[in-house]
Formats: sequence, structure tokens, C-alpha cells
Amino acid sequence: MEVERTGLPGIGLRHEFVTTKGQHAAVVSHVSGRRDIVLYSNDDPDTVSSTLSLSTDEANGVAELLATSRIVERLADLQRQVTGLKTVQVPIMAGSPYDGGTLGGTQARTRTGASIVAVIRAGQILASPRPDFAFCPGDLVVVVGTAEGTDAVADIFANG
Repeated sequence: MEVERTGLPGIGLRHEFVTTKGQHAAVVSHVSGRRDIVLYSNDDPDTVSSTLSLSTDEANGVAELLATSRIVERLADLQRQVTGLKTVQVPIMAGSPYDGGTLGGTQARTRTGASIVAVIRAGQILASPRPDFAFCPGDLVVVVGTAEGTDAVADIFANG
């Protein structure tokens, strides 16, 4: 996607783009931290048809949501490229034997051959967690391995 960046004196920056479906849009980043997502009219590319204004926290939340799906898409692409490799997201449920436990304590790689490559927590991706990483209820653990290995990791988080 091609993005045109334009400085807006006293306001901030505008990043304009056209989607593959021909929709003309922009993200305006204000010096205050606010972000506007602007959609332009199909009939007149200089006329704004609607604007969605986001606070700094809201813009960061949307960015995290978009980044999360992008990493999951990349992992899915990798899975398709490598025969026998599977990527799954295993939820940490309240009461799981590893609710509050550490990654190292699971010994998941040693026990299953599958790798824990990331944890998604509250929409934020925590890539390559360290052995002292502590799990919380609601975490999604991203596991890569064979079907048997990923199933075994899910079983570890459910039953210990």
C-alpha cells in the first residue's frame, strides 16, 4: 500500500492512502496525540464523508488490535508454508494450573517439542516471552509445533 505523508502546520501529519477497493482514506495525527481516521467521498476525493476521532489511548488500542491480527496472519502464512507445522492460540483460564505460573515452569518445549512464541495479553503482543514470564487469566498463548505438540501444550495449560 502506498502512503502519502503530508505535514499540516500547527496540526500534525496526514497519512493518505487508497485501499485496493478504491476507498480513499487518511490518518491525521494531531500534535495533541489525538488521531482522526478520515474517509473521503467516492465522488469527490477532496470531500470528507466521515471522520472517526480517537484519543491517544483509543488510537493505541486500535493499533494493537491491527498489529495482533497481522502477527496471527503471518504465523498462519508460515504454517501453510511448512508442512506439518501448526499454530494455535491457547487461552489461560482462571484456575488453570499455570494461572500465575511461569513459562519455564511449564517445561512445554521439553515435554512437547512445541514452542511458545508469543503471548497476547489485553490486545498487546508479548513476543518471545522469557522463562520467568508469568501467565494471567485471559492470556492467549501462541504455540507453534506439530498437531500433537500443540495439543499437548493445550493439555498442559488445562491439566498441568
